[in-house]
Amino acid sequence: MPLNPGDPAPDFTLPATGGTVSLAGLRGRKAVLYFYPKDDTSGCTLEAQAFNALAEAFAAADTAVIGVSPDSIKSHEKFSAKYGLGFPLVSDETKAMLDAYGVWAEKSMYGRKYMGVERTTVLIDRDGTVARIWPKVKVPGHADEVLAAARAL
Repeated sequence: MPLNPGDPAPDFTLPATGGTVSLAGLRGRKAVLYFYPKDDTSGCTLEAQAFNALAEAFAAADTAVIGVSPDSIKSHEKFSAKYGLGFPLVSDETKAMLDAYGVWAEKSMYGRKYMGVERTTVLIDRDGTVARIWPKVKVPGHADEVLAAARAL
């Protein structure tokens, strides 16, 4: 069943760079969950850098930024250190959270079908309700658009 604005955000508690991240731990703040396919690939790196460049502005908007992918914590730590990321990267190796948020999907490349992360961003309000969803994200300008929505929330 697809996730829609107004739905309660699916609960999760998962390992992340710097510790554990849970939906319950984010209550009282707005949160941006940006789902991306793989650490240290071109599009994912550009997206991480764009969110990182706006870290102070997101903090001023009382909004936590969290990256989520199926990569391991070890991979996340290496990626985060390489680019100096100032927000947690959540590891969902079981893909349970990715599935709950509807971003683990069939993809196609060069005629080959496979399962992977559909680049998606979810904005969650202070009460844990989905405020906005950006499916099939195009990276250029995206972090700015999410920041504007977070400020307006």
